[in-house]
Amino acid sequence: MTTTNQKNVLGETLESCSTRPLTGFTRNGCCETGPEDLGSHTVCAQVTREFLEFSVSRGNDLVTPAPVMGFPGLTPGDRWCLCAARWQQALEAGCAPRVYLRATHERALELVSMDDLKAHAIDLN
Repeated sequence: MTTTNQKNVLGETLESCSTRPLTGFTRNGCCETGPEDLGSHTVCAQVTREFLEFSVSRGNDLVTPAPVMGFPGLTPGDRWCLCAARWQQALEAGCAPRVYLRATHERALELVSMDDLKAHAIDLN
């Protein structure tokens, strides 16, 4: 499903990452980005327990629900728009989650390599 006119890392129309839980910097389900997205929430990943533990250890708790912010907390298997820099850190630590290239924004390539994304791709045919 496509929901935006922004491009993915394959040069195609960016596809939706997740609506359950609702993800994206703008919380529209897409890893859209713009100048206000300083964290570059552009990598659509399927999170793992190992990655979630890594993220908590780096000060970003994606597990604990934050109802006041409409955040349900993530569990392994959820799809989520990750900050490209955090995904790169996880890669370097050996715990990068798999990614959906069709839902990963082209801006992610400013911080991560296409080869690394392809090596972790779920949707590469």
